[in-house]
Amino acid sequence: MIEPSAMRRNEFAVFREIPTRWMDNDVYGHVNNVVYYSWFDTAVNGYLLDASGVDIRRLEALGVVAETGCRYLRSVSFPQSVQIGLAVEKLGRSSIVYRLGVFTAGHDEAAALGRFVHVYVDANTRRSVPIPDVIRTAVQPLLRTLVAQ
Repeated sequence: MIEPSAMRRNEFAVFREIPTRWMDNDVYGHVNNVVYYSWFDTAVNGYLLDASGVDIRRLEALGVVAETGCRYLRSVSFPQSVQIGLAVEKLGRSSIVYRLGVFTAGHDEAAALGRFVHVYVDANTRRSVPIPDVIRTAVQPLLRTLVAQ
């Protein structure tokens, strides 16, 4: 379960801007739930590409998604842009647990909170391997412990 203190902007280390699209809205007039998972994937991998300075698709170890989750707190709809906050809850030997927050302009509290787990595997054998040093270095600044309320 995601802690209530994780709902605020100050619980995240960096933010990535993503525009909503007309097609993101569903028949109920808000962004469909599946779109949030796309935002999470885009935010995490975009950050890794930028922060590591390497094409992560060409590493000998790949980060595969082992788990995702989302808690929806407030509706978002086109044409709003969102800022996806990233933090790392746990940096293990072969896995990284990310906490993500979906924020809209003028709001300090998240519209949604996500969990995203990468497990690193050998690109050929798909067996678990240690996180590549270039990735570990890139995500260390994202390590955040939740502030007690």
